Amino acid sequence: MTTYTIHPIVMGTKVFDKGMMTYQHDYGTPFTIPIFCWYVEGGDKKILIDTGEMHPVQSREREEAIGGKIYTFEDGLALYDLRPEDIDIVIHTHLHNDHCENDYKCTNARFYIHEQELETIRRYHPLDFRYVEDYIYEIEENKQIEIVREDGEILPGIRLMHTPIHTPGGMTVFIDTPKGKAAITGFCVIKENFEPPLQIRAMEMEVIPPGTNINSYEAYDTMIRIKEMADIIIPLHEPEFAAVTTIG
Repeated sequence: MTTYTIHPIVMGTKVFDKGMMTYQHDYGTPFTIPIFCWYVEGGDKKILIDTGEMHPVQSREREEAIGGKIYTFEDGLALYDLRPEDIDIVIHTHLHNDHCENDYKCTNARFYIHEQELETIRRYHPLDFRYVEDYIYEIEENKQIEIVREDGEILPGIRLMHTPIHTPGGMTVFIDTPKGKAAITGFCVIKENFEPPLQIRAMEMEVIPPGTNINSYEAYDTMIRIKEMADIIIPLHEPEFAAVTTIG
């Protein structure tokens, strides 16, 4: 059985209202989230999940807010003696700009993207301004995209699940690690979404959907399924991982 370790690398941040993460809760609370690129180490392929921001804001204030260092794409990969051209596979949780701005640098990679996400980036709804088709122009031109149409294993120990919660083509990535099955969520949440505070659980809510979602009921039900399926939940923007070098 192939197992992997997961290395979170912060390649950007956003400062906004916490309600953007926690549906119907904590509006008006300033919050800083890290934007991650995840290096999945193991097997014979060099694998990334998402590629982060092209020009991240690197400041003492942002780093203090998330509790970890912010890297450029090249410097982040260099932590593991990698260059962009060394990457074999990139799996996209979704195609909002902050998750794919460095795609063009990975000239030798195959990109796994759900078909609905590719449709959406070309014809997105006016409510969702986070799509910028230019960021995948080069990988489309170079025919580097592997279109994902159904759930399944793409490599031994790495399975993709369509989770249209935050976007129509979001994909959660399940990864076998020495410590159990990890799930990197295909939607933008923090730890609190999966582990709500007492006052939320008192309302008989087991999870909190993302603050930006395409169907709150389906988001809630899908998050419950993921919680039951995984041993390790890795919310896509959880600040505690900014200070972590290895998961699993």
